[in-house]
Amino acid sequence: MILSKADLAALLEARHASPHSVLGMHPTVRRKVRGVVARALLRDAVTCEVVDVGATPPRTFPMDRIANPGMFEVFIPKQPDVFRYQLRAGYANGEFRQFYDPYCFLPTLGPQDLYLFNEGNEHRIYEKLGAHVRDLGGVIGVSFAVWAPAAARVSVVGNFNHWDGRLHPMRPLGSSGVWELFIPGLGEGELYKYEIRDQRGHVRLKTDPYGTYFEGPPNNAAIVFDPRKFAWTDSAWLERRQGQAGKLDRPMSIYEVHLGSWKRMPEDADRPLSYREIAPQLADYALEMGFTHIEVMPLAEHPFDGSWGYQVSGFYAPTHRYGTPEDFAWFVNHLHERGLGVILDWVPAHFPRDSFALAEFDGTHLYEHADPRQGAHMDWGTLIFNYGRNEVRCFLIANALAWMDRYHLDGLRVDAVASMLYLDYSRKEGQWVPNRFGGRENLEAIDFLRRVNDLVHTYYPGVVMIAEESTSFAGVSRPTKDGGLGFDYKWNMGLMNDTLRYFAKEPVVRRHHHSDLTFGMLYQYSENFVTVFSHDEVVHGKASMLFKMGAWHIPEKAANLRALYAHVWMWPGKKLLFMGSEFAQSREWAHEGSLDWHLCQYLDHEGVRLLVRDLNRLYTSDPVLGENDFNSRGFRWLSCHDADANVIAYLRSDAEETSLYVVTCHFGGAQREYLLGVPRQGHWKEILNTNSEFYGGSGVGNHGGRTTEDIERDGFGQSLRVTLPPLTTIVFKWSGKA
Repeated sequence: MILSKADLAALLEARHASPHSVLGMHPTVRRKVRGVVARALLRDAVTCEVVDVGATPPRTFPMDRIANPGMFEVFIPKQPDVFRYQLRAGYANGEFRQFYDPYCFLPTLGPQDLYLFNEGNEHRIYEKLGAHVRDLGGVIGVSFAVWAPAAARVSVVGNFNHWDGRLHPMRPLGSSGVWELFIPGLGEGELYKYEIRDQRGHVRLKTDPYGTYFEGPPNNAAIVFDPRKFAWTDSAWLERRQGQAGKLDRPMSIYEVHLGSWKRMPEDADRPLSYREIAPQLADYALEMGFTHIEVMPLAEHPFDGSWGYQVSGFYAPTHRYGTPEDFAWFVNHLHERGLGVILDWVPAHFPRDSFALAEFDGTHLYEHADPRQGAHMDWGTLIFNYGRNEVRCFLIANALAWMDRYHLDGLRVDAVASMLYLDYSRKEGQWVPNRFGGRENLEAIDFLRRVNDLVHTYYPGVVMIAEESTSFAGVSRPTKDGGLGFDYKWNMGLMNDTLRYFAKEPVVRRHHHSDLTFGMLYQYSENFVTVFSHDEVVHGKASMLFKMGAWHIPEKAANLRALYAHVWMWPGKKLLFMGSEFAQSREWAHEGSLDWHLCQYLDHEGVRLLVRDLNRLYTSDPVLGENDFNSRGFRWLSCHDADANVIAYLRSDAEETSLYVVTCHFGGAQREYLLGVPRQGHWKEILNTNSEFYGGSGVGNHGGRTTEDIERDGFGQSLRVTLPPLTTIVFKWSGKA
């Protein structure tokens, strides 16, 4: 095996596509003599020799320098096969180093791994691609593997080789498009990237798509890290979660949090809390407030703080901003031990154009579509995944599973589903490409969503998948076997938009917009809805929840907000509220600073917080509410047409109507006495009044409850004569006959 001039030039110029074929040790015949040839490219070395570490005593074979800089070779005659060896290199400063040759190891991925990956069905591909500390025959090192099918050459670069792409070129594994290299002697903490030479000779430096940990901008290098070393203690939680598999109608009140701005450390340069610092404080607060789950805004690694995590560059890595992956595992474990579920905002709809990440990864449009009518996102300036490509689909599906596998998450809230479903999303005529049937549906994305939902439910029973989807696409939260997308829940964007539009009006004109309060019931049971007031509603000039209210003075705004929250909490559907909205923060949310917790010293704000706490406790404590959200027999209108009075009233009950709540909402500006028909005689206890002095109201109410009168009203044989303060929601519960 003679090293050709072409191979030598390609190695020295860092453009060799198959370095393992010439570097390392290989059987050969020279002048009719069998033996082995060993070659090494060590650019800074002055001398090098092969050390037979299996011999006693070890044999050494000096190598000849056959080219500069640092190309060494030795032919060892009468050696029938390759043997276990190390290289011993000497340097100009007198130093000697002895180490295993990276080019003497077999591939760490097998044909079956690669076949399943290329087919799109390797659900644990994150255990194969990326960087992993491995023990190969007693030799500890790091195996690197990356998918770059169009690359002419791929090298691993890092601190360990001075970021020199000539030193550790990788081998291609057949026609799989995967490049691989095991570098002995490396371990956790090493910084690395992939240096990719494309077919046009251009060299680009890329981070690892499967990286588990990253350093911060501007370098953005991946860091070798084992995310499995954390010792979990949440087995009881996971067992309980699995027992709830398929039980979707259970209490769920979600507190949406941006970890970097929930609270900050003012005494320490206003820095965000770390994963370990925030977990106990967040758990204490969420439990006091009665929430069942924490939903964290995207935590996958992202370069730009101002994207809030929605422009992801490291899909498999919790962001470095708050600690290590082990710290994030501690965060989840602590919340589980405290009885709180953790949902992650997941972003498979798009990715940023940053040159160090996925965009044009190997010099081609690898993860994205080449046609900008399919691959460019009009709204966010980002790129759209090519969901029809097997390896891309594999990357995303495995990513969803990895968050559950590595970090025990209880669910994913899937961002921007509407943008995935439609090819013409936010596009004008001529700016999009129809599907193969001539329609606007993105068939590949739909298939991807169905697959990922089914696989999450198969591997992790009890984990929930939630869609942020704003269109009327049918069956979002219906099983795939019934033709649906397979999500467990869907955000109720319609209810959010309608109620906020209504409450933005001043009471005097609300009578003309009464249908905004009632229209939602026409489609309420078409999906498994989560009622939401999320971060999207309190940014970009939309005003805070408090300042959305149609009133001039803070006390009136607070009264409106209390009435709105009580109505939404009593309305069917799971609940989600963005941080700060629970205490009526005045200003819009800003990601670069803490919430305005000092406002809780004022009753207009603290009263709203106390109300949300009590609403959560009511909702989660009574099965009629928390376990009856998707039962259409559990809701009945009592009054839905009285626009002139700005009143709606409805009944929440179990199927047999043995437990009954009457919710009376008065969104007008003047107090009124109101006769309301109810289905049962007897005493109805006033269990919640948003006008209570405790919440910052005037205290006007119904003296703890009212007893029915034998007056026909609203189709019932008896009525309640109730006092309705302005801008108030009152909840009555039937307590039996008087």
